[in-house]
Amino acid sequence: MVADSSCPLSELSLQLWPESEADCERAKQLADQLQLSICPVGTDPQQLGDVAMLLSVGSQGLALQQTGPKAPGPVRVDFLAGAVAHRRRFGGGSGQQIAKAIGIKPGVRPRVADLTAGLGRDSFVLAGLGCEVQMVERMPVVALLLEDGLRRAAFDPEVGEIIARMRLYQGAASQWLEDCDPHPEVVYLDPMFPHSSKSAQVKKEMLLFRTLVGADEDADELLELALAKAEYRVVVKRPRKAPTLGSRKPSYSLEGKSGRFDIYTLKAMK
Repeated sequence: MVADSSCPLSELSLQLWPESEADCERAKQLADQLQLSICPVGTDPQQLGDVAMLLSVGSQGLALQQTGPKAPGPVRVDFLAGAVAHRRRFGGGSGQQIAKAIGIKPGVRPRVADLTAGLGRDSFVLAGLGCEVQMVERMPVVALLLEDGLRRAAFDPEVGEIIARMRLYQGAASQWLEDCDPHPEVVYLDPMFPHSSKSAQVKKEMLLFRTLVGADEDADELLELALAKAEYRVVVKRPRKAPTLGSRKPSYSLEGKSGRFDIYTLKAMK
């Protein structure tokens, strides 16, 4: 997801939340870094009315937590368990649509720049298939979640080799594209799609991201920059019935049940 970091985090009604006394020092460091205030230890997220979200600091790492009655559970980056681990083991390997869209085939593992990294799940899939992946995330809080997840997984005997193929840049994707050398072979974009009131209830992760960063208003511009910098192709992940970015017709698309990949080919991949 691309996030507009021009909005101060304090305006997003976000606070740090140490889960125990042992976490207070780390919470203070992050509060100073992000210029946020700190909730007292023992705060009940469901009882808060004037704070929309908490960045919790605890034994399981960092997590984003919505507040208020019936708030969903915390969202954290975890490359070792849950849906991410299940997909690594049973997700279909190089037969997955994302692998086909990126151009993975026998003997070909392109260098990929994921300019809308979000929680890093697609980057992890591609790195697990052997690609070197540069992740770019310009929302500081989301980048911290990613950094925390990478750190906790780096020394795991099963996934450490995958994590070693993932790098993180916190900042604007446009700036990274201007400075990158060499240029990425493939650029991958998964911009936040504007929420429709008619759509079904979204996952808690997407609901949280919409609350935190809103829609990606500059996605069309980012596609144009990506097309100017990518060596072989640009891949855009979209909801199945969503319009193309910038009304640009892709070279071809791969469509699934709920989503699709629009592929813009620039030259044949070696």
